[in-house]
Amino acid sequence: MAKSPQPSIEKRIIDLLRDSNKTIVTAESCTGGLIAAALTDIPGASAALYGGFITYSNTAKARMIQVPQRLIHDYGAVSNQVARAMADGARNTARVDIAVSATGIAGPDGGSEKKPIGLVYVAVSTDLATVVIEHRFGDIGRDEVRKATVNAALDLVMQVLTSDED
Repeated sequence: MAKSPQPSIEKRIIDLLRDSNKTIVTAESCTGGLIAAALTDIPGASAALYGGFITYSNTAKARMIQVPQRLIHDYGAVSNQVARAMADGARNTARVDIAVSATGIAGPDGGSEKKPIGLVYVAVSTDLATVVIEHRFGDIGRDEVRKATVNAALDLVMQVLTSDED
């Protein structure tokens, strides 16, 4: 008998959130809404997905989700500190249980020696903690960096959701 295929990570996230009566919001810069789009591909996602903030500009980060301008000035939009502030700010603004954020340099321009193309920070915020992971995907192409960022964000959300079960 053939084994049924494993549900997608997006479906597993939506199911876990719905089953635990929790909601999620996204705060996206370099992904431009692709994380939210991946979650909305799942029928019934509205039971768990609050929505998303596309905070591509620094002004949007500050105005929409209260990322302190000082953090952007001191560390840059692509930093651990700003990814953390994006996730915390989105969760607090939306008043949801969990938030995921992504900020990075997808290319083909914008990289530097200190912050190369493919550098991305992904964060997940809950009432217990905020976790930030740095990724260095390399100069693999804009679309590929963005896709890799979506996958990394969904993986981190899943890790946080399943660590609550331990």
